[in-house]
Amino acid sequence: MQTHFSLAQLADPNVAEADKILRACVHCGFCTATCPTYVLLGDELDSPRGRIYLIKDMLENGRPAGDEEVKHIDRCLSCLACMTTCPSGVHYMHLVDHARAHIEETYKRPWRDRIVRDMLAMTLPYRGRFRAMVALGWLAGRGFKLASLIPWRHRVKTAIARKVVPTALGWSGLFQRMVAMVGLSPDVLPNRSPYEGPATFAPEGEKRARVAVMMGCANEVLAPQINAAAIRLLVRNGVEVVLAEGEGCCGALVHHMGREAQSHAQAKQNIDAWTREIERGGLDAILITASGCGTTVKDYGYMFRNDAAYAEKAARVAKLTKDISEYLVALKIEPATPASDIVVAYHAACSLQHGQRVLTPPKQLLKDAGFTVREAAESHLCCGSAGTYNMLQPEISRVLRDRKVANIERTSPDIIATGNIGCMFQIAQGTDVPIVHTVELLDWANGGPTPDALIKFENRAKVSPLTNGVLH
Repeated sequence: MQTHFSLAQLADPNVAEADKILRACVHCGFCTATCPTYVLLGDELDSPRGRIYLIKDMLENGRPAGDEEVKHIDRCLSCLACMTTCPSGVHYMHLVDHARAHIEETYKRPWRDRIVRDMLAMTLPYRGRFRAMVALGWLAGRGFKLASLIPWRHRVKTAIARKVVPTALGWSGLFQRMVAMVGLSPDVLPNRSPYEGPATFAPEGEKRARVAVMMGCANEVLAPQINAAAIRLLVRNGVEVVLAEGEGCCGALVHHMGREAQSHAQAKQNIDAWTREIERGGLDAILITASGCGTTVKDYGYMFRNDAAYAEKAARVAKLTKDISEYLVALKIEPATPASDIVVAYHAACSLQHGQRVLTPPKQLLKDAGFTVREAAESHLCCGSAGTYNMLQPEISRVLRDRKVANIERTSPDIIATGNIGCMFQIAQGTDVPIVHTVELLDWANGGPTPDALIKFENRAKVSPLTNGVLH
């Protein structure tokens, strides 16, 4: 693609990088076949190629983002399926991230959008605030169920379904997003994790390695059993596990909203926390169980490439970072209880298969543990979760979820497994098939407790609680 940036524009390293990415695009359109929004909507501007044209025009002319650019860029899930399809190696992820930062700087959103985005940015990345938000969502969900018992519920439900009430108030979009948030709240409030940091957990038997496990934000609030399973499994197989002091949200949630200052501050906090552990006792790896976070942490080197104080540290952290499945494949764990006759539908999270290009390890680990693994049709298409997308674009998200669930259920699984917390909650809204994180199944097969979602298979479990953790 030919570009026409001025020399003054190219003096900005972010614009220079965008120029390089734009020039790599040859307009072939291969990306349209794997783009979820183009597949659903059929609009060229809702494809990566169309968005690239919008971004090019906006950046080249140095103008503020307009309604058209915002509409179509907001609809992008950042699933990155286009990047695995592109024959020219166009790094769409970095381009759309730059465009979102430009939108955040130059575009004034309607106040209803600002309310939702500000609320998400101020709560989701912070565990304490996020727990409070989840509790409020749970209470609201109970309120909806109670309201359904009131005799006049049919008229109210009909009015809501037709958008009469919110439209009359002029709050239709805000109302839909609030309903989507409540719908994603768990049916049962999760317990606090028994493995909260900062902490070090000594390995059983001979020490094979020392790793940090990222606790993050969403995992620890919504499903603390995921990291607990990872810690048990690692310790049982000779790995010392560190939960670094000061580590928190990876920054992805606000990064994809274009809020660079906030996302970089969160990333720096993690880089500093892990750097202290590297200098204190060394780290063989930084392991992440939420693949959305993994994609972002692996990109820290790029994010801080122009920051003299953090470039080297960020690159070192990014190099050490692995998805939990990548590490476990190399660790060669042995199942204590082969899990034959249990059919697992493996859902490949976009951030894992497209963002990190980790394709085989999760499926291989499940097969080695004795599970019968099936992969659904259209496995390359996003489930519609995409960080905050299911709250900011609930209608598109819901269609993608239903399409994904229909494909998964055609495999007739006993269990659904995936490597990302967002996908778990998204898919669970559309099916009664239990869904768990891949590492929960691996921990179970290796002698750990039965995941709560799989009590009907509890005869296969061997409870093996972790008791040798030593808090700092």
